[in-house]
Amino acid sequence: MSTPYEVLLYYKYARIPDPEGYAAQHRALCQRLNLKGRILIAEEGINGTLSGLSGDTAEYRKHLDQDPITRGIAWKIDPSDTHVFPKLSIKVRDEVVTLDLGEDDFSPEDLTATHLKPAEWREMMQDENVIMIDARNDYEWEIGRFEGALLPDVPSFRDLPKWVRDHREELEGKKILTYCTGGIRCEKFSGFLLKEGLSEVFQLDGGIVTYGKDEKVKGEGFEGECYVFDERLSVPVNRTPEASVISRCAICQEPSIRYRNCGWKPCNAQFFCCERCEAESGRYCEPICKEAAITGAIAVTG
Repeated sequence: MSTPYEVLLYYKYARIPDPEGYAAQHRALCQRLNLKGRILIAEEGINGTLSGLSGDTAEYRKHLDQDPITRGIAWKIDPSDTHVFPKLSIKVRDEVVTLDLGEDDFSPEDLTATHLKPAEWREMMQDENVIMIDARNDYEWEIGRFEGALLPDVPSFRDLPKWVRDHREELEGKKILTYCTGGIRCEKFSGFLLKEGLSEVFQLDGGIVTYGKDEKVKGEGFEGECYVFDERLSVPVNRTPEASVISRCAICQEPSIRYRNCGWKPCNAQFFCCERCEAESGRYCEPICKEAAITGAIAVTG
């Protein structure tokens, strides 16, 4: 069944000599097409996720496909019944994904690891000498990840270089497979691993999103769902009979993929909370937060 809207996820590492000017032109294009979402633009490229009516997203894709700077984007497209973003945000940054390497920074155009198609990835996962590294933030892999992957306990992508150096002995002599949501973080992270002297490094082409859409693998080996940065919060990946929910409600410990922000504003922590517990106890990640909200009269409802 067709849906009126589409959600686009994409990136392109490319030289953008005037990011501010490019961002202004891009903003005008998105506003004309009534698109909403988040786009980051830097001298090293563009990283975006947008929603809009399918005719408008088709025109947007056509425009970028014809632009010499962005030609060749591998689009990830999801159907939707409505917008999944409340507004349009286009920002200029030093990096489209922040690994924060300073003077040691590099472009994935110059250095990145071998890409594995979903079927190749599934096959290599079975190798006993392989280590998979989840290149996302901790709150992302809590809702879903590949079975057996190393899960760096880091709140931000920029924390991964230190994590690698702290776990260097664990990685030596192994084939390293890296994955992330749509592929952009692994383009930079896998190149960093190569610069660190780890020679056998591979990345999942197109990320988790592409892996879940592949008709041959059907998301096999991925448990839970994939965190996304829009109002959906997560999307299914595994389409085999072994699909499972691995995250649990923080209050009752029953399986749940409902991410909510704590109702006590000074906390605002993201946590899993099932519908029943939210209805019975409110949206609080800890009893102390509920008590503070009640006594301080600053609870969030709805």
